[in-house]
Amino acid sequence: MASEMMEALMALCQEKHIDELYLLDRLEQSLAKSYADILHLPFGARVTIDHATGKVYVYELIPKEESYDEETGEYLDFDEKDVTPPDTSRIAAQHAKAEIRAIVRNAARVQIYEEFSQRIGDIITGTVLQTTPDFTIIKIREGVEAELPHFDQRRFPEERNERPVGEHYAHNQRLKAIIIDVRDPNNDQPTVRGERQRPPIVVSRTHPDLIRRLFELEVPEVYDGVVEVRSIAREPGIRSKVAVSSKDDHLDPVGACVGPKGSRVRTVVSELRGERVDVVPWSDDPARCVANALSPARVSRVVLGPEDGYATVIVPDDQLSLAIGKEGQNARLAAHLTGMHIDIKNESLAAGVLRDLPHAAEAPEGEAEEDGEQHRCEYVGENGIQCRNMARPGSRYCGIHEKVMDAEVSDDPDSLI
Repeated sequence: MASEMMEALMALCQEKHIDELYLLDRLEQSLAKSYADILHLPFGARVTIDHATGKVYVYELIPKEESYDEETGEYLDFDEKDVTPPDTSRIAAQHAKAEIRAIVRNAARVQIYEEFSQRIGDIITGTVLQTTPDFTIIKIREGVEAELPHFDQRRFPEERNERPVGEHYAHNQRLKAIIIDVRDPNNDQPTVRGERQRPPIVVSRTHPDLIRRLFELEVPEVYDGVVEVRSIAREPGIRSKVAVSSKDDHLDPVGACVGPKGSRVRTVVSELRGERVDVVPWSDDPARCVANALSPARVSRVVLGPEDGYATVIVPDDQLSLAIGKEGQNARLAAHLTGMHIDIKNESLAAGVLRDLPHAAEAPEGEAEEDGEQHRCEYVGENGIQCRNMARPGSRYCGIHEKVMDAEVSDDPDSLI
């Protein structure tokens, strides 16, 4: 009977890839604690298992008087007395069953940790297995599950909430998420509530990198690195802004991400459950970057502050509400996207501010023709607002104000309408 038990243990170790000596050592330690309680042994017990026959031997630990340590108050050396009870095989089988389950469960978590700890930041596709008020269990593949936490932060401030606003999941629904954490089963730090019983993989659908990975799946140019996602600002479930740039001067990065008739970005929006995604071009010029980030609002002028990270944006009067957005959402996302503090003013209120700003120095005659670069019209009206039209080639002014300045008729742009 005992040898049959050992054969079964060895076969299980080979099947589950568990070290045989490690399993037997765990069994001996577990049995020693149990027999010390069952036999009421004051100084504990030591248990050995015959590796050939599987027979269990129990020894009572009897302390030696001369080995008493006064500093620690403990005995350092013990004699052993054989107190093996007649029914050791039955108790050993019960402990073997419990220990094997624990070892197999821990070995599986170790394998998952070794595989997925190197994949933090990757996107996964899974199937919803179970949804509770606090988290959703997602099946990645057979034997591998992940947790999408959505705890109430007011009740459990130490937990996460990785579910976008308004999202709810049904059983067997396919879902994409990004891996943000993998719990280490050998970590000695205190665990959060029920962590040992929860899946070791933690995924998120609110992380900004989820949008980056979705664009990599849908846009070949992003996957190949020709189009680069420079910055992402997101309010999960509501709206996001993505700034992109291209390493190829002949490739429009925004058009590549949007796709023919918006097919590519529409697929991303569908996966995000209708979350609005604005794709804007990135610029190394802070002023131009801020103006692009406030899209779809039109920007008249961007004035960078004396300190880095501050910008004052001037918009037409009819664009002020669009630039700020509902409850300040557009301005807030633009600030996160650019990393700058943005102050938005309309042209009427900003007229006095712009009047005090120095105008750009006039270029020498013929310089515009030599450079051949297109720039804004340099005409500034009495209200301090610079013309928004582009200057004509070889001139400092647009077609309207060029004639006015040459004829010196009037400085009032309203008289020309």
